[in-house]
Amino acid sequence: MARGAAAVPELSEYEKERAANIAKNQALLRELQLNAASAGIAPKKPAPKSSSTNKSHKRKAPAPKVKKEEFVPRRTSSRIAGLTADSEVAKRKAEEEYVAVQEAARVKRQRVSGDLDLSDIVVAGKQWDKSENFLVDLVKGKPYERTFGETEVKETGDKELRALRERMSGLELYDGFEPNRIKITPERIYSLGFHPIPNKPLIFAGDKLGNLGLFDASQRTSTPPVKSETNDGVDSEDEEEASPTITAFKLHSRTISAFQFAPHDHNALYSASYDSSIRKLDLAKGVATEVYAPASKDDDEPLSGVEIAETDANTIYFSTLEGKFGRHDMRDPGSTDIFQLSEKKIGGFSLHPLQPHLFATASLDRMLKIWDLRKINGKHEWRHPALVGEHESALSVSHAAFNSAGQVATASYDNTIKIHDFSNSGDWKAGTSLTEDQMAPSTIVKHNNQTGRWVTILRAQWQQRPQDSVQRFCIGNMNRFVDLYTAKGEQLAQLGGEGITAVPAVAQFHPSCDWVAAGTASGKLCLWM
Repeated sequence: MARGAAAVPELSEYEKERAANIAKNQALLRELQLNAASAGIAPKKPAPKSSSTNKSHKRKAPAPKVKKEEFVPRRTSSRIAGLTADSEVAKRKAEEEYVAVQEAARVKRQRVSGDLDLSDIVVAGKQWDKSENFLVDLVKGKPYERTFGETEVKETGDKELRALRERMSGLELYDGFEPNRIKITPERIYSLGFHPIPNKPLIFAGDKLGNLGLFDASQRTSTPPVKSETNDGVDSEDEEEASPTITAFKLHSRTISAFQFAPHDHNALYSASYDSSIRKLDLAKGVATEVYAPASKDDDEPLSGVEIAETDANTIYFSTLEGKFGRHDMRDPGSTDIFQLSEKKIGGFSLHPLQPHLFATASLDRMLKIWDLRKINGKHEWRHPALVGEHESALSVSHAAFNSAGQVATASYDNTIKIHDFSNSGDWKAGTSLTEDQMAPSTIVKHNNQTGRWVTILRAQWQQRPQDSVQRFCIGNMNRFVDLYTAKGEQLAQLGGEGITAVPAVAQFHPSCDWVAAGTASGKLCLWM
């Protein structure tokens, strides 16, 4: 042996036997791998990518699919795969499956950093579309955040407009009682209005369950407070605050959707309801008489509006949630004309105050339509007034209101108030048809009309007989105000105040006085005078 070379120790019998077993097992493993390959269960090598193939065959972009959660690898049967139980291949396969399960569980629990696009993380339901994002309007408004105030009034250049803005902005919240204490109806307010008399503010409101509430705003809290008594009959030191005197009547069995005082008799109030009836409440006699209802009590035709023309004290007009418009002579129970004007709900209608043969309808099919009752087209159930013109909005139109100047104000879910000018309507002959341009709005005002489910739909309501002849309307504001505008879309005021704890959605002017009232979903009343 050469000097410096390490001596190789001779293997013992045990080590020789161990080396022989290792060689034997390796030979067996190679044989099993060959058997697995022949059985078609061995892993396949990935095919090399061909750049020429990718360039020559361009595939169409696949349709977008909803991403689903990745599932863990499925367990497979070794017997079906032709593997011998307890073999090295079977053990290795089981180990690989276990590692895959652990990795999937780790990935699932791992925190994801960065921004997430909802369209990329849908796991169930309808595919997400940003253009139809219904979550945008969940936050309906910013309570008490003003968008119009003293600054805008002071910066007004036009003297007449500035004077009007100062007068309207000067209306003060009724101080007799706080708004959250004037619960004029037991339930959510759907309709509201003033009695026409100018010397006393009497407010009426109809609610969801058919109750009609009445509040006299001439009352004050000057009434001596009521002392509470203890169980011993002794007056306690704590005194209860005086409550407003409010009267409510169960006029209908369902929602009072609209009401109007008769132009010819201010003691008569006509109310329309979802119970399919119209009642005349005689304030002097204290009696509510049904003046219209379907022939059968089984007919369910909820009414959405009612009006009486100043030129005819015997005819009432009404609309339904089924897209119908009716005309009924109260002297003859069988003289009802009903026209199907829309396939969807008519949210509201309005007669032209000076040309009552013209009326406007607003419906869920996004249409404002002007009709003429002087000419009836069609036959039998297809009869309908002549259509003068129509205008389509991006989303549904909740209400249409005529003023005495021939202008129509609409509020729609595309967050706009549109004002259409038909001041020349007195010159229209029966059968007149307006073009699309003639029906287009003259003024568009941006306004948040996203009320949602729990707030009554916002409606633009004109003052019927303004003393200064300046046409103006009011509409509820989702920030818990009431907005006042002119017919030109110029904002006059934003009425608010302390104690308003909900959106005053149902707003109305007094017909002639500068008084504004508004009702909330909790039946509370706000009043500015």
